[in-house]
Amino acid sequence: MIRYFTLNKAFLKSCIGCRTLLAALLLAAFGGYADLVNAELKPIPQVIQSKHDFPKTEATSWILADYHTGWILGGQNIDDRVEPASLTKLMTSYLIFDALKTGRLNEDDMVFVSHRAYRAVGSRMYVEENSQVSVIDLLNGLVIQSGNDAAIALAEHYGGSEESFAKIMNQKAAELGMTNTRFTNSSGLPDPEHYSTLRDITLLSISLIRDFPDYFKLYSELEFTYNNITQQNRNILLTRDSRVDGLKTGYTRIAGYCLIATSNQEGFRLIAGVLGAKSKVKRADQVHGLIRYGYYAYDSIDVLKKNTRVVAVPMLMGEENEVSVGSDKGIRLPYPKETRHKLSASFELPEEVDAPLSSGQQVGFIQIKYDRQPVLRSSLHVMGDYSEGPWYKKIYDLTKRMVFRWFDSPAGSPQTE
Repeated sequence: MIRYFTLNKAFLKSCIGCRTLLAALLLAAFGGYADLVNAELKPIPQVIQSKHDFPKTEATSWILADYHTGWILGGQNIDDRVEPASLTKLMTSYLIFDALKTGRLNEDDMVFVSHRAYRAVGSRMYVEENSQVSVIDLLNGLVIQSGNDAAIALAEHYGGSEESFAKIMNQKAAELGMTNTRFTNSSGLPDPEHYSTLRDITLLSISLIRDFPDYFKLYSELEFTYNNITQQNRNILLTRDSRVDGLKTGYTRIAGYCLIATSNQEGFRLIAGVLGAKSKVKRADQVHGLIRYGYYAYDSIDVLKKNTRVVAVPMLMGEENEVSVGSDKGIRLPYPKETRHKLSASFELPEEVDAPLSSGQQVGFIQIKYDRQPVLRSSLHVMGDYSEGPWYKKIYDLTKRMVFRWFDSPAGSPQTE
């Protein structure tokens, strides 16, 4: 049974859960039913790509991606291996955020500052040798001040040594699908064997926002004071555009000026980044140009709400007569501006299902089309548990099924010439 809908206001109101369908669809269309945000980045389907030209970007590599779907709206040289510079600290912070979330570390844990951490070159938060600094202060120094000393101190505290911590970084990179990345240190200081790609850095950024929404907010802080020294966040887009709320800058002589940033406009979140820009101002200008382009060329529709019923399917053999079907993930879809009328959805569902049913059990699919061409397909699941009905209800339902099937069969149909 296939039911068709257009993604207009009527559809959005009739589907009690208009957000949840799309997140799963996007993922399924490109292989596997992942989380709200894709486990890998894929080009936006050509049919739904905006016709507007991207702004000229002089950086060596650049990317613009949609956060919710993982669709790459545009990019250049995103798979070239590069020196990631301080963008490395995204992974360092990811691991510390995870340790805090799981209870391995606490914010007020005190960290010993070794001679190696104290003597770190480049950007620093100016911790004192042999001092004790809290995890949360070091995190602020890492994220806001881009302190190499903070990175090393946290790495040594977490992993026992920076070398051991780098191995953990590489393990996590593999888990996140960063297939062209290798870390040898926690700070991003130059090393021939320390590399990544803009694709992998974008994937890491998406994962960090998704997995640690509370700690991610540190990336939007404008300044941090430690040891009576106040330093500003190097991401100047935070004060230029209120939609920008993170992430990270970086620089080395080989890498050039780098910036990966994220912005949020009424739930429509973008990831934009450049590597190899010529100056601090140019990296900010070029990333800002990509963000402005994204909101100029695209709108985003919240198609399904998380954990909300989308449609009901008739159910036999149970205490109830229908089962609520939806998705356990919210879904949001970008599309070229002023073309929402080209979006449509269809459900692939059985005529009926039998109890018992368990929450999360797959019962069908939803497919999203743009201009009549499929762009997403995702599974639909039972919302809640449904037990078997009493014996007399089962007999009634079995009898009803047999009668309907008999009338639907050739033997039960009236004969005509």
